[in-house]
Amino acid sequence: MTALNTLSAAAAIAQLGSGALTAEALTRACLDRAAERQDVKAWIWLDPEQALAQARAADRAGRPGLLAGLPIGAKDIIDTSDMPTGHGSPIYRGNRPFADAACIALLRMAGATIMGKTVTTEFANRFPGATVNPHNPAHTPGGSSSGSAAAVADFQVPAALGTQTGGSVIRPAAFCGVVGYKPSFGEFARGGIKLQCHNLDTLGIICRGLDDLPPLRAAILAAPPRAIDHAAAAPRIGLCRTPAWERADAATQALIEHSASSLAAAGARVSEISFAPEFANILEHHRRIFNYEAARNYAYEYEQHNALVSQVLRDTVLTPGRELPHAAYVEALETAEAFRRHMDDIFASVDVLLTPSAAGEAPVGLGSTGDPSFNSIWTLAWTPCVTLPAGAGPSGLPLGVQLVGPRFGDEALFDAAAWVAARLS
Repeated sequence: MTALNTLSAAAAIAQLGSGALTAEALTRACLDRAAERQDVKAWIWLDPEQALAQARAADRAGRPGLLAGLPIGAKDIIDTSDMPTGHGSPIYRGNRPFADAACIALLRMAGATIMGKTVTTEFANRFPGATVNPHNPAHTPGGSSSGSAAAVADFQVPAALGTQTGGSVIRPAAFCGVVGYKPSFGEFARGGIKLQCHNLDTLGIICRGLDDLPPLRAAILAAPPRAIDHAAAAPRIGLCRTPAWERADAATQALIEHSASSLAAAGARVSEISFAPEFANILEHHRRIFNYEAARNYAYEYEQHNALVSQVLRDTVLTPGRELPHAAYVEALETAEAFRRHMDDIFASVDVLLTPSAAGEAPVGLGSTGDPSFNSIWTLAWTPCVTLPAGAGPSGLPLGVQLVGPRFGDEALFDAAAWVAARLS
């Protein structure tokens, strides 16, 4: 018999909706797993009685809504009216928001149980939290949505919310061997989420299967779900190594090239895609926007609580961002706009891009969350992205492949990802 906590979100929703499963039973199974696996350190706030009270309320109401009582984890930069939101910082320890973030309110409207708050790096930035990789605790789970990825991968919750400003959904999902989805910029409401970079911050979803994404996406959009078309035609795939290709290790390069060959043999039309020469340094423009905006959005923390801001954040983001000339920031914004138009032109000839999810498997050590180079490009491009588990690296840890779609082509991206997943498995 399948353990309840291992059900995918889609399978759990089906059983909850049919009455074959109660929200209390599912939530209790997830809580039991979390208690058994406290060494993963995925949660910063988890009150079993509070979670069970939500689940029992869903059961008494007949498990209404699209999500029918499904337990979900929320990254701890997302406001919750009934749980602390600490932003991974001692500055906000014990902080109790007045209201739910928009996404939390929408998930509750759709019937979700918000099970608890997952660990984030400091302000969803570089300074790591306590979470370890559930596959090997000596390795990072990635970041900044570290707790969300680890909790889902370790069967402590079927799905969780993350955010991405550089690589904070796709990379930890890949490192932990689960599915991560960063939508087109602007599609998901960001009200009530700690603001870091207003031109980059994107709410995302981490789960264990592609079919989990439509109901979760629909709940956050307050829109009807559109099921993935598993019979969709073979997509046109662009193999995109990106200017960061040399940062990928040999196993990742081989995985991407082998995947491209396998998909071509299965019927996809695969072509090589490169950026125009003027975008060879596109990562530098992401860095400028990231640093400049973060330095200003964290003005209160920097000025009023400087001693409680990590040296890592001060040295790598806040100080450089304050020193960056406004003209350099504007140049980066203008380059980003041109790059998005360039990407629109590229997607006239391909349906999706195939590219690494990360530079390799999760690095050893917990002092860094890994290289975001293969994610920051697409965050800047405002394009939707999905990472799919795709085997293991030389240390036996998960590897992923990333598929990127055109802006606002999220649902077509899901169809293409399902086609790819079926043939790479």
